[in-house]
Amino acid sequence: MSDDTTVPPAAPIDLPSRTAILVAAFDSQLKWAGTIRHALQAHGFSCQVIVPNDIRHAISDTQLADYGGSSVQYLPWAELVRRSFEVDVVVLSIQGPHVSRFTHDIFDAVAATGKRPPVTISGWVGVIIEKITAGYLERYATDVVAVNSRTDLRTFQTVAGSLGLPTQNLLLSGLPLLTGGYQEAPTGTPIRTVMFADQPTVPSAEEDRLYLYEELIAYARAHPDRSVVLKPRHRIGEDTFHKMKFHPEALLRGRTLPANFSIDYTPISQRLADLDLMLTVSSTAALEAVGAGVRTAFIADLDIREQLGNHIFLDSGLLRTFDQVQRDEIGTPNQSWIDDYFFGTDSGSPAEQIVVRALELVEDPQRNPPAAWQTPFFASQHKLFEFRRDTQSGALAPVITGWAARARPVAEWVLPYGVQLRLQRKLKRGHRSRPAVR
Repeated sequence: MSDDTTVPPAAPIDLPSRTAILVAAFDSQLKWAGTIRHALQAHGFSCQVIVPNDIRHAISDTQLADYGGSSVQYLPWAELVRRSFEVDVVVLSIQGPHVSRFTHDIFDAVAATGKRPPVTISGWVGVIIEKITAGYLERYATDVVAVNSRTDLRTFQTVAGSLGLPTQNLLLSGLPLLTGGYQEAPTGTPIRTVMFADQPTVPSAEEDRLYLYEELIAYARAHPDRSVVLKPRHRIGEDTFHKMKFHPEALLRGRTLPANFSIDYTPISQRLADLDLMLTVSSTAALEAVGAGVRTAFIADLDIREQLGNHIFLDSGLLRTFDQVQRDEIGTPNQSWIDDYFFGTDSGSPAEQIVVRALELVEDPQRNPPAAWQTPFFASQHKLFEFRRDTQSGALAPVITGWAARARPVAEWVLPYGVQLRLQRKLKRGHRSRPAVR
């Protein structure tokens, strides 16, 4: 006997749909945001990368492809702020002053509309070599501040304690680019492939950059059995947050180079498995190499200076001269330095930890805006923010016309406030002294 009973289809499961915006303006920021985007998508988030098109930005199609990014959407800043109230999470991988601007704009929008703000995430796209206090105070008012190292965390906690700021939003996640944890580098195995990770502005002088390239070429000639790769930060014609004045291709143009020396633009993350030695002055790429178990040296020939950023690697055990590197005198990292940047947790990768914390906030029905918004320090900073905004829009408007009016939005967010005031005074004096047209 057949059973003709028709079983009704199961009712569809109503899964919560989470959404996120990731804000970036340059390729390094896109790379940092990309690791978090993958973690968000693994938790069911629908993600959109947005580039504010009225601030300085530069992401080429090639850079987008290099970091596995999907298409980006270009929006004015005001539209980005408005769109942020339509999503659950906003990842701010833009530079610190823009993070601060965003938090103050969101604060104003919440005060005006009563809407619930999105969960905001901020952090640093690489190792912090300057502006550690200022950088923290540009990000402290977000819901999650992703911290790269234990040393950074101690510094931020000290600053927060001095200013009466909450610290529960500080998350010691580690640098999101260090996705694979830490592997000990081999010793005694042959070195076949060497890469030098170049930086846009380190060093800044043309002769210093040429010195590094000459030493790298000399290394290649001394080791003809090794492949020596120079990895520029970006291609000629592309832009980054830190602009490169002296590109290696331009400096070495016309030179006869060893057959085993090459310039390659493949993203470092795609080359790590093939490398035996990573060289740099102070690039974050070196931490990626250390984490991947690649022997690494921070070149010290140009001195140890804050301008080079290599001062923060004094306790790494990896500072070496080119002469030492050429003799294969490669150091091993100090354990205390490894523990500062690489720490195992039960919460997964750095990006996973960031997303888990954000998801906890998203799903909290009692969530309030960031606690930092309730502090006297934030109140004073918001008062200053409004004063600068009103002064700029009010004092500049009557006297700036033509090209200057088009440049004003850039000046407002790039020029230091004191420079803006001096510019305003000069413009007003010029306006008063201009003879009347009859």
